Amino acid sequence: MIDKEALVAYFSNDKFATEVVGITVERVEEDLVVCRLALNDSHRNARGAVMGGVSFTLGDFAFAVFANRHGISTVSLSASISYLGVAKGKELIATVTPIKEGRSVKTAEVMITDELGTAVVHMVMSGFCQKR
Repeated sequence: MIDKEALVAYFSNDKFATEVVGITVERVEEDLVVCRLALNDSHRNARGAVMGGVSFTLGDFAFAVFANRHGISTVSLSASISYLGVAKGKELIATVTPIKEGRSVKTAEVMITDELGTAVVHMVMSGFCQKR
C-alpha cells in the first residue's frame, strides 16, 4: 500500500518544486500520480505564456513522486518533452501513468494539461531504481 502522507512529507523537502514553484501532490495511486500547480505571473515568460522550464519542473517532480511511490529510491535517467500548446487556464495538472516498470528502470508518461483540458506538454521519462 502506498503511504501518500509519507510521500508528500518526503517530497516537501524538494523546496524548489514545492515552495519556489508551488507544486502540490494531489493523488498517489498504484498506477497514477497527479500533481497540480496554480499559475501566477512569476510562472510566465516575456510573451505571457507559461515558461517552458515551469512545465518541465512540474513534469519532473510528478515523475519523481511516481517513481518513488513504493519507497525505492529512483533517480532520473532521461526525459523527452514535447510542448503541445499554450495553457489557457489558471492551473497546470500533471498526470503520470506507467509505461513499463522493470527491476531497475521505470518508464512513465507525463501528460500536462490545464484545468480546462488544454493539452500543454507531453513527456516520457525514465528513472533508475537504486538498490537499498
